Amino acid sequence: MTDTIFAVSSGQPPAAIAVIRVSGPAAFAAAGRLAGRLPEPRRAGLRSLRDGKGDLLDSALVLLFPGPATATGEDLVEFHCHGGRAVVAAVEAALAVQPGLRRAEPGEFTRRALLNGRIDLAGAEGLADLLEAQTERQRRAAIGAVEGRVSQAVRGWMDRIATLSAMVEAMLDFAEEDDVPLDGAAVARIMGEMHALASTMLEVVERPPVDRLHDGIRVVLAGPPNSGKSTLLNLLVEREAAIVSPIAGTTRDRIEASVLRGGVAYVLTDTAGLAEDTDDVIEAIGVTRAQEAIAQADILLWMADTPPPRGDAIWLHSRADLPERAVLPEGRRLAVRRDDQDSIAAVWDAIAQEAGTLLPREDAIGFKRHQQAQCTLAAQALMAASGEDILLIAEELRIARQALAELLGVNATETMLDALFGRFCLGK
Repeated sequence: MTDTIFAVSSGQPPAAIAVIRVSGPAAFAAAGRLAGRLPEPRRAGLRSLRDGKGDLLDSALVLLFPGPATATGEDLVEFHCHGGRAVVAAVEAALAVQPGLRRAEPGEFTRRALLNGRIDLAGAEGLADLLEAQTERQRRAAIGAVEGRVSQAVRGWMDRIATLSAMVEAMLDFAEEDDVPLDGAAVARIMGEMHALASTMLEVVERPPVDRLHDGIRVVLAGPPNSGKSTLLNLLVEREAAIVSPIAGTTRDRIEASVLRGGVAYVLTDTAGLAEDTDDVIEAIGVTRAQEAIAQADILLWMADTPPPRGDAIWLHSRADLPERAVLPEGRRLAVRRDDQDSIAAVWDAIAQEAGTLLPREDAIGFKRHQQAQCTLAAQALMAASGEDILLIAEELRIARQALAELLGVNATETMLDALFGRFCLGK
């Protein structure tokens, strides 16, 4: 018999209201012991909650949701209590001594929803992303997954594969009958549909994954010592994130500053000056780390007078406020002046333009990296089908179907589920 679990699902107190959720076969019985006569299902009723001794704990709204048409697929009760710490602790203590009840583990409510078929794995991952969303674009992408956009796309592909599998099975089972001929033309049609479906899935894989919205765009400022990197970093993030001085080599290590702009998270990194030759061990380490940051950058702001090490770098003409550097040299994209806010805004515009190519489109279905990997496995299986060996074609269809099923959690392992639901709070 499944345990009945309980937890605060509205965030930790203190708060004006605390929602304590109870889910499982003993939920209604436990609610009755605390609240007495229970309200009708899905209708709120004001009740006095009392412990086993009859002492008043709180006056709360009580709502009953009979399973399986609930968030968890089980009988579900919600107590809408006053949100003080003592009130919540008292109600939880009264629930903890009820037979068959225990405190929920992190994410256990959502996990039960998955196991009871109320949501699939893609929807659960979208809910985890929604709980962690810090930007508007993160929120919108997560909402799309919660509403089933990812699941609908995958299930559509699975339905097409199932149809093809049925056709292949018919050929295998009834190949000798005239009404289901096993001929080259029929096999070629099936493989053509398999390859077309694989191409559709590969289009998804080639798009930027939704994870990029959470990772943040890595913008690295690099160049020789005293090229204005730290000054530009401070101007871009609008605070004193890096020390600025006329002494060469002031920045000895990478300095990172996070900023949210236009609904996109950026991580800006100031690096040590790329000195050509140095006897300073610490400076040499800084140069090595700067070179590593350049290689890992999503967007490189190059602030040297020599050509950038990457063809996709934004080549800036820094310190353009100095008289001897007032003219923008050929090949530089933008001039930067610390006394001209428009020049700083132009740098941000250039960064945003590059970032737009690295982030998923807002109207696109938001697949995560590991989901794209499963799509790749399925597409590769569909593309692998060749020749007229119907048994091999059936096997490739099975592999593709299995890869997509795992994406929805049909064959999710306990280890993978533990890793996912550990991201949730107790009340989810």
